[in-house]
Amino acid sequence: MTRDDALKQLSHIARERAFDRHVGSDRLIQAGLDALIAGVESPSLAMLAGLLRNEEPEAPALFDQVLEELGLLFHLPADPRAAKWAMAYWIAGQIADGTLDPATGTHLIWADIAYDLGYPEELEPLVHCAHNLDGWEESWGVSLEDMNKEAVETAKQFLSKGSAAQAGS
Repeated sequence: MTRDDALKQLSHIARERAFDRHVGSDRLIQAGLDALIAGVESPSLAMLAGLLRNEEPEAPALFDQVLEELGLLFHLPADPRAAKWAMAYWIAGQIADGTLDPATGTHLIWADIAYDLGYPEELEPLVHCAHNLDGWEESWGVSLEDMNKEAVETAKQFLSKGSAAQAGS
């Protein structure tokens, strides 16, 4: 793992935690160890990486300290709707870059975000992909691989429209 990969992993876990996804202490400690081995330097990193099993309860606070030292802390927008939109962009980004399975990612957008936002038009293509991937049958004459590719392309389109909208505001 390179230094950049380690920083990317720390940043990813920071977002997971900010979006209330469970991240076990063991994973926080492993990410610290990976970062340390990759040459990332932070005053608290060695303490995080060196935690023993009975010290695991200390991992979340130390992880946050490491993030702060590295300038990687991620804060959700205070507005709940804005936080949901931030989560949609984060998940779509993972679908687009291949770090999240398209079926899993589109399902998260459908079940955890679109519903709470009242099914906005901007998320409809991703929700459509989620429905298709969830109910896919071989008899449809379209491969699951093609459905996954469509979901990835849809996520990329969503991200590019979001970037264009943000640039225009």
